Amino acid sequence: MKDIDQLSEGAADVADRRRIAPAYAPKAVDHTVPWGNDEDVRITSVEAIITAPEGVNLVVVRVRTSVDGLEGLGCATFHQRADAVKCAVDEYLAPRLVGRSAQEITDIWNSSQVDSYWRGGPVLNSALAGVDMALWDITGKTAGLPVWQLLGGRVRRSVATYVHASGRDVAELMDEVEACAAAGYQVVRCQITVPGTSTYGAAQQSDSHISWDPEQYVRFIPGVFEELTARFDGRVRFLHDIHERVDPADAIRLLRALEPFGLLFAEDPVAPEDLDWMRTIRKQTITPLALGELLTDMRSFNALVTERLVDFIRCHVSALGGITPAWRLAMLAEVHGVRTAWHGPRDVSPIGHMANLAMDLASPAFGIHEHFEFSDQARSVFPGTPVTRNGVLEPSGAPGLGIGFDEREAARHPPVSPMSNWHYSRVRRPDGTIQRP
Repeated sequence: MKDIDQLSEGAADVADRRRIAPAYAPKAVDHTVPWGNDEDVRITSVEAIITAPEGVNLVVVRVRTSVDGLEGLGCATFHQRADAVKCAVDEYLAPRLVGRSAQEITDIWNSSQVDSYWRGGPVLNSALAGVDMALWDITGKTAGLPVWQLLGGRVRRSVATYVHASGRDVAELMDEVEACAAAGYQVVRCQITVPGTSTYGAAQQSDSHISWDPEQYVRFIPGVFEELTARFDGRVRFLHDIHERVDPADAIRLLRALEPFGLLFAEDPVAPEDLDWMRTIRKQTITPLALGELLTDMRSFNALVTERLVDFIRCHVSALGGITPAWRLAMLAEVHGVRTAWHGPRDVSPIGHMANLAMDLASPAFGIHEHFEFSDQARSVFPGTPVTRNGVLEPSGAPGLGIGFDEREAARHPPVSPMSNWHYSRVRRPDGTIQRP
């Protein structure tokens, strides 16, 4: 009994000491690094700005420095959660980065990744990507060199691109493809409305269509590409985005049926949750495969690239964390003979497109560049927005990313409601099951 009493007293003593022990309280702001240099260019402010000149929320990060007039721009666009990204930039990244050297790109990326303890995800990665791109932009401007020069210099004269064509029926789709070919594009992504359904990438025949029938889609699409090939064979090469809208076994059926039409690639045959199916799918079809825009961790690409389960990596660079991780991924792809095709629709800002272009110019792994032809109002917000000539992009020799940002013009295009993209959660299969995007 005496021993039990002594143990109880000891436990109570430990508990008392824990209660009175001072809590760990690090300094609110601590920029100390082992190699500190007072002469470095210092970050003086970091801010996120949301603008929507194309009707979709684009998140821009601007980093200002201790050098008068020297600032960098980055793309942090995750348009479905733009406000959350802005909060992550303004409330969490900015306080820990002000005062740091703008030239410590890799250390800032690595330390910011672990700062929140739980790593990654599209919100935190997009916020970090905006800062990362802005720091590459600043470093290029400081050196008087374009970012593609910082990455090792160009390895090609220009960058081949593809654009999107869609239609509510085959005739409308063919008209769009014809217009793309007349503009000099040799590769076109083709999407078409499956009659009576809510189809990804194509205008709906009716606002009431919110259902999706994978079986109808799998049977319908091969005939469309048969007609397209008959008309444009030798002039245009096609690709198609399945957009994870079928089950893996049905994806195999569709990919086999598309083999005669020589697609450059079929995109996202499976959802991220079904990546383990890629080994089976790879063995079952010769249709080239592209995948990756929904993957937010570079390690998710390891097996896809090292086992050559895809022909093209299709990551959204801001969701991955910026140029720093994407460039590492491009080098991994080069070693294994896999090509890049960075995600580049309208919900990647022109700044993000310029980051993609910089890597395309410098990477031997380059496959093709997804191009979106921005409107005049978007170009007024982003002076220097890339524009194709005969279906290709030429490099800019301007220092940094080679693009500007007019905040006054941006203010004329305020953010749109986040509800504008809630259609993804409305599409259901015939039995009422929710359909993944």
